[in-house]
Order: sequence, then structure tokens, then C-alpha cells
Amino acid sequence: MHGYLLFAGKRALLMLAVIFFGVSLTFLVTHLSPINPVEAALGRMTARSVSNPEAIVAMRAALTELYGVEAPLWSQYLNFWGRLVRGDLGPSLMAFPTPAMTLVMRAMPWTVTLLTVATLITFVVGNILGGLAGYSQNNKFLKAFGIVAIAIQPVPYYIVAFILLIIFGFLWPILPISGGFAMNVTPGMNWPYISSVLQHAILPASSLVLVGFGGWFLGMRALVSNVVTEDYVTYAELAGVKKSTIVGGYVMRNALVPQLTALAMALGGVFSGTVITEQVFNYPGLGSLLIDAVNAGDYSLVLAVSTVSVTAVAIAIFIVDLLHPLLDPRIRAE
Repeated sequence: MHGYLLFAGKRALLMLAVIFFGVSLTFLVTHLSPINPVEAALGRMTARSVSNPEAIVAMRAALTELYGVEAPLWSQYLNFWGRLVRGDLGPSLMAFPTPAMTLVMRAMPWTVTLLTVATLITFVVGNILGGLAGYSQNNKFLKAFGIVAIAIQPVPYYIVAFILLIIFGFLWPILPISGGFAMNVTPGMNWPYISSVLQHAILPASSLVLVGFGGWFLGMRALVSNVVTEDYVTYAELAGVKKSTIVGGYVMRNALVPQLTALAMALGGVFSGTVITEQVFNYPGLGSLLIDAVNAGDYSLVLAVSTVSVTAVAIAIFIVDLLHPLLDPRIRAE
């Protein structure tokens, strides 16, 4: 137990380091950008309403003081971490004066739910079918799955999203292609709203599932194909151990350890794919919010979205790391 706690402590420190460097890098990229967020905000304000020169000068001075853009970079960096510790990244410039974190909290449930559902489906179904395909290599049904996986796996997320959009939005319009729910329903814990949310999530989730499934299927099939040749598997088969026990307890469990590592590495890639997918389907998640913030030069909102995303991915990887010793006795012994 002491060894496991030490292992968890080291992984926790590594997680904090990843969050620190990831957030710091995002801060530098946004603040070294040639886009001036104050001027971008003034441009949007003056485009919507005619203001006299004195009012523009006053607004520029107020926004410059509010965001501290004229302060040295190191001072802005320290102020940023001070606000971040308090959970305050300032107001969003594109939705002024709404706090940036408020917009992130509104969009986060959409992306978290979409990612959770898509990741669980692809990881569980892909690994189960891939494991069975590696163990029963002559099964025609699983061979057909392998062909489909090989064909779909290299296709980018956004290509699959566009294909689904064309098929189910125009050629066979049976599913909604935009937004998070219908405009004529009232948000809340009622069936019309829940049903609408589920219907609007089918196409974005399907684009992530179809692409992710192929990688997990092919990876697990290859791993199981190697494991079934091990002596302990052959001995278990000769000893008359139940086939379900061999597949689940001997083969799948040992082959699953590298897949957990792959899951940790794929989480970041899945999030980047979600950004494009949400934009294609106009889904109200963090991806769409991030694109809007970048286009508007709103780096308070960019920092808020990036900070939450980096933290979420780092925590997910940390959890996956903690599962390794529970599945692999060799890591537990070390």
C-alpha cells in the first residue's frame, strides 16, 4: 500500500507539472500574438453603434487598465496565475462583461458529455471486438469488422463529420445537424428537452466513435494475437480452463495494459478532434467556444478554455496511470 501511495504521489506531481507548463505555454502564445484584444473589442463595439471619439478613448483606457495589456509580460503572467488561483480570468471581451469562466462552465457539460460517451463506446466496444478478433482469427463476422476498421481508422474526424452531415442532413434528413437542442423546447429536466439533446448529439458522437473505434479494434487485435501464443495461454487451454476465463482473465487483461497507455495518449487527440467536430455541427461545447474566442481575439476566453482543457486531460491521464498497477502485477511489484 505504501508503494502504491508513493507511485500515486509521483504521478500527481507529474500531473501538476503538465498542467503548469501547458497553461504557461498557452499564456505565452496568446500574449505574444499580434492581435490586440482591446482594439478588437473596440472594433466590435464601434461597429454595432456609432460612438464619439471621446467615448472611444475612454473605453480604450478602461479596457487597457482592466486587462493590463500595457504591463510587462512577467507582470501579466503573475497576475494571470493570481487570478487563476481564485478561479477568475476576467471578463470575456466578446461577451463583455460576462466572466470568461462563466462561458466555459456553460459549454463544458456539452463537451464533457460528448467526449465521455464517445470515448467509453469506442474504448469498450473496440477493445472487446478487437480482443475477440485476435483470439478467434477465423471468425468471418469479426474479419468483416477488421476490414471496416482498416478503412475508417485513417480518416480524419472532420471528414467523417462532413460525410455524416451530408448523409443525414441532406440526402436522408432524419437527424438534426446543428446546435445542441431544438429552439422550440424549454431547457430543463423534461423529456422533450432531453430527447432533443440526445438527437442533436447523435451525429457529433458518431463521427468520434466511428474514427476512434478502428484504432482500438486494430490495436487490441494485434496485442491479443501476440498474447495467445504465450505459454500460459496454451497451458490453460490444455488444462481445460473455460474459454471465457482464458479470454477475459488471461488474454484480454494482459493485452489491455498497453491500451490504457494508448487511451491516456489519445485523450488529447480526441479533444482536438472534438473542436473541429463541434464546429462542423455548431455544437455548443468548448470547441465551438474556443474557435469563436480565437476569431474574436478574446484571449481571456482562450486562456479559460485552454486551462480547463489541459487540466481535464491531465487529470484523465493521471487516473489512467493509477489504474495500471491494479491491472498489471508487474507494475504493482515494481
